[in-house]
Amino acid sequence: MIPDVMEIAILEMCRVRGNSSFCPSEIARWLYPEDWRDFMPEVRESMMNLYRDNRISVTQKGVEVDKNFLPKGPVRIQPITKKR
Repeated sequence: MIPDVMEIAILEMCRVRGNSSFCPSEIARWLYPEDWRDFMPEVRESMMNLYRDNRISVTQKGVEVDKNFLPKGPVRIQPITKKR
């Protein structure tokens, strides 16, 4: 299986940010600063794949989104904090 560059970037941003949430556009801007808007569909698809695999949290207005649908409008990505 070939690693998904977008998924790796999302997980790396989670690692760097700690518990802070971030916008999916930050991933696209980080990887493709000139044409970042063109890559937003891929970022959002990778985001949802990670979310469905319970590797990240995706919220909209502070509420987790439905894993069965690609959310419309602004969302936030956040790492899932491990409970000890």
